[in-house]
Order: sequence, then structure tokens, then C-alpha cells
Amino acid sequence: MNDHWLRKRQILNCLTHQYFVSGEVIAKQLSLTRAAINQHIDGLKDYGIEIYSVKGKGYKLANPISLIVESQLVNAIDNRCFYFDDTNSTNAFMLGHAAELKSGDICVAEYQSAGRGRRGRKWISPYGHHIYASLFWRFNQDITKASGFSLVVGCAIVEVLKDFGVEGLGLKWPNDIYLDHKKLAGILIEVSQTTSQYTDLVIGFGINMSMSAEQGELIDQPWSDLSTMARMPDKTALLIKLHAQLKRDLQLFEKHGLSEFATRWNAHDLFINREVTLTMSPNAVTGICRGIDSQGAILLETEQGISAFVGGEISLRAAQ
Repeated sequence: MNDHWLRKRQILNCLTHQYFVSGEVIAKQLSLTRAAINQHIDGLKDYGIEIYSVKGKGYKLANPISLIVESQLVNAIDNRCFYFDDTNSTNAFMLGHAAELKSGDICVAEYQSAGRGRRGRKWISPYGHHIYASLFWRFNQDITKASGFSLVVGCAIVEVLKDFGVEGLGLKWPNDIYLDHKKLAGILIEVSQTTSQYTDLVIGFGINMSMSAEQGELIDQPWSDLSTMARMPDKTALLIKLHAQLKRDLQLFEKHGLSEFATRWNAHDLFINREVTLTMSPNAVTGICRGIDSQGAILLETEQGISAFVGGEISLRAAQ
């Protein structure tokens, strides 16, 4: 860790309490000048951290921040684990190093300067507030058999969050996890390389842990996070368990396909047996959602019968 982030993390550790801490106290604890403290505080704000500053009282975090314990994470994961305080995108890092990776290798960051969501959307990535990670996986089949991957990853994330006591979870086809009907987590899967024998995939996922009001205003859809829980999950422990669950579920998918996940998906499908509208710009079709098929396509029942739909431009919205 470079000195730039070492100092900033030390300052954040001084602000973990629910009360204001004066700049003088922080400067004394860290053997820095007041000017240096002010400079680092301004720098933290540039990384999306909302910090209250009150003259005569000092500083306080607007929202709690839980930083990953790098040594604990790396030692607990039985694959290569890359950890960064900041990077442009965990997916971009893994795509750039795919030739050196093995299934299960993972990249984790506290901040992304160019985090991406599905269909080119920006993924808001303030420092330390959420989970941003990407897993590499070599799927030993051609790309036509990989269409159910995002559904498997969604099921894995829900399974682990439930283990940590999160209730009110739902799945939105094909790649979103919701909490109390607002988006909590998203999945972005990108292909690194594909042949007739295998497909190299980078599986990116982000989970909202503690969103500040300032950052929340930048998001163009209803969102949720885990900050309302009586005890918010520890990010390091959550990632360790999620990495293990993802490996188990992806190996299961390779052996048996989506049949092993149908019950888990249907139990949390937000739209099953409801009237929905599928938008495939510039077209749209309305019908009753009947779940998913064995390839991960969504099944929609209309007057013409039940049809399967799949594709990167499909979106799913509750019918008006």
C-alpha cells in the first residue's frame, strides 16, 4: 500500500466513531500537520466519501465505511486475489490479465474510477462504501452454453446474503439482485476469449453496502443498501464466503446446467407469474412471466403461447 492510501486509511480509522473528531486530534495521532489532514480530507471527498466538516467540532463520516482487511482476504481465498484501494474497473483489470489467470482468481477494489454496469451504464463506486469485485472463470464449453451464468451468480449472491441475515431479497432477470424491491446488487459478465472448447469469462459484481445521500442522488433508479440492518455484514467475511459459494455454484452449473438452480431462482424471482413488459428497443412485448428455461432465457406467455426471450438488450419492467 502506498503512502497516499496509508494516510487516508489512517484518517478514516480516526473517523469510525459516531461523533465529530477535531483535525487537531487526528493530526496529533498521526504525527501530521493540520494542513496535511485538511489536504487528505479533501482528497477523500474526491473519491466519493461524504465527510461532515463543522468549524469548532471537526470531522465526521456521513455514512459508516467498512474497509476490507487485505491480509485476511488474501489468506482465506484459495486462488490468486488482487486487492486495490483504487482501480479503473475490476472487470477491466481481469480482462487485461486474462491470459495469466485461472478459474476462481478474483480482483477486489475499494474504489472504481470507471466502474461499468450493463448496457454501458456507469456503476457509481465511492471509496469504501460498497463491494466491487470480478471473478475469472474458464467455462469448458463454447459460448452458446454460457447464457445462464448471470442467473447462477445471482443465486449465489442471494444465498450468501441470506446467510448473513439479509431478508427481503429478490432476483430480477437477468442480472440484478433487489432488496425490498430496490436494486441492491448488479452483475456484469464479459467474454475474454472463446473457442469451440472453452469460454473465458470475467464475472463482475457490485453490492451496495452503505450509500451516502450525495452518491445516491447520482443513481437514476431506486436503490437499496445494507446500512439499515441491525448489524451490517463485514465486507471481508462476506467476500470470502461469496467467493467460495461462487466456485461451488459455477462448478455445479458446468456439470448439470441450470436445472440445479431452477428452484432457487423461482423462489426469489420478482416477476414470476406477473404481467410484465419486455423491452427490446425499439420493440416491446407484454405477457405473463413464467420463469426461465434451461438456457436461462425468460419465458413469456402471451395470446400466442409461451415464448423464450434472451439477449443483451432485453430489459424487464412491471407492466403499467
